[in-house]
Amino acid sequence: MMHDIHINNSFTDALPQDPITENYTRQVTGAAYSLSQPLVFKNAQVIHVSKLAQELGFTNEEVQSLAFKNIVTGQEFPDGVAPYAMAYAGHQFGNWAGQLGDGRAINLFEMLQHDQRWALQLKGAGPTPYSRSGDGLAVLRSSIREHLCSEAMHHLGIPTTRSLSLSLSGDQVLRDMLYDGNAAHEKGAIVCRVAPSFIRFGNFEWAAAQGNPEYLKQLTDYTIKTFYSHITTTGKEAYLQFFKEVTARTLDTIIHWQRVGFVHGVMNTDNMSILGLTIDYGPYGWLEPYDHGWTPNTTDRQNKRYRYGAQPEIGLWNLLQLANALYELINDGTALEEILNDYKANYQSQYLRMMQSKLGLQTSQENDQELIATLEHHLQLHETDMTLFFRELSLVEPQMDADKAFVTISMAFYDLENISEPHQWSWLEWLERYLKRLQLEQDALGMDGIAFAKAKQQQMNAINPKYVLRNYMAQLVIDDADKGDYTLLNDVYKMLQRPYDEQPEFDKWYDLRPDWARNKVGCSMLSCSS
Repeated sequence: MMHDIHINNSFTDALPQDPITENYTRQVTGAAYSLSQPLVFKNAQVIHVSKLAQELGFTNEEVQSLAFKNIVTGQEFPDGVAPYAMAYAGHQFGNWAGQLGDGRAINLFEMLQHDQRWALQLKGAGPTPYSRSGDGLAVLRSSIREHLCSEAMHHLGIPTTRSLSLSLSGDQVLRDMLYDGNAAHEKGAIVCRVAPSFIRFGNFEWAAAQGNPEYLKQLTDYTIKTFYSHITTTGKEAYLQFFKEVTARTLDTIIHWQRVGFVHGVMNTDNMSILGLTIDYGPYGWLEPYDHGWTPNTTDRQNKRYRYGAQPEIGLWNLLQLANALYELINDGTALEEILNDYKANYQSQYLRMMQSKLGLQTSQENDQELIATLEHHLQLHETDMTLFFRELSLVEPQMDADKAFVTISMAFYDLENISEPHQWSWLEWLERYLKRLQLEQDALGMDGIAFAKAKQQQMNAINPKYVLRNYMAQLVIDDADKGDYTLLNDVYKMLQRPYDEQPEFDKWYDLRPDWARNKVGCSMLSCSS
């Protein structure tokens, strides 16, 4: 028996429904959503449930129940629930793509728990009117990656959609993993995704493209009232404040991505959350060798539009498209431009502050920017693991000499034996500067050496994670899960809940990416179907 879930469907109550209720692929006009029922999966099986279940008010007994399984696989719903797919449009790889919408996501309902709104959505539960040529299904490998990464990002302190559960659908799904004409059957899976809202920039682009100002106003008013309710002005002022806050949230999330070396891989406008959440985990990856030019997305290999170093700039480009969509409500290009210009200035100052904190610096010195720029240059000269480098750097203390500091960080180099002598000298030179800067920091804080070293290490370890979900780890989980063994899935999930803690029992994962994973499918780059 399931407890009474407090259903509160604000999105469907406030916004226009597609009048056609049959579920077939089509162009939709003038509607925010279309009704879409999940497929029937007679042999569905829940294989992992996250700790989010407790936050949503589900007891352990309920999580084990048939009723819970039926909800998170789309087989039954609480009374008064009509599942639906959202309509939205977007720019994909810089080009206008027109109607997109939830092609393999079906929204179940919104619920209130402790005054927090949560929308539950199934990914991989079947086709919708927006599926285009797709089948609306998902496979186990992509579902494991989304389930684990959503929760990993949450525990890293990064704004994100969440994942409640991972299930096998019980069906086989045909996929061409490498887009090379070799399609094969894989295990089908369903992820129950959870967020306050799944509204994207693309919802506003869709509304604007409809040529229906009333619908655009309805959508924007609904979003402000429900998710930005502290905005109490009305009209143009409210819409400008709304845009400004979306801009600030977007920047905050992207700064977090840069901090941990996360690369989204597909920053299309339909993959940008209006709440500033990380949304839609497809071909993502974490920097292993530090490289501003790296993208995990095979589709993006040639142009590298969504490479790590370009994410802040793409965030701004996407915000410009949102500004264009909202323009009809605001009709003030200068005011919108000022907000976008603020993003540029704020990015510079927030990025500097973030990098200072990654280096253990709480005060500012005039040469910090150059110290950081030189470091970023050195990190890219020779393959250096981003996660390991910053974590090991926390062990460097002001009284060390540069040689000892170099030995301290040496486990972060992928080929320590073959670092050229000039490169090694340039590292020693940088470390010399860094050690002097740490001495200035210690003096500014008025601490003795032991207290400063301890405080610095604690501060650095609180923002430089020890464990991130490297692609090769996810692939090992996928390989085992494909054979029906979920031990590694449970272990990696447990580790990712405390990414900043030492967790010595997981030390085997605190290491360089193994050489076998350098170019292996799923371990380096991934396709959009991944």
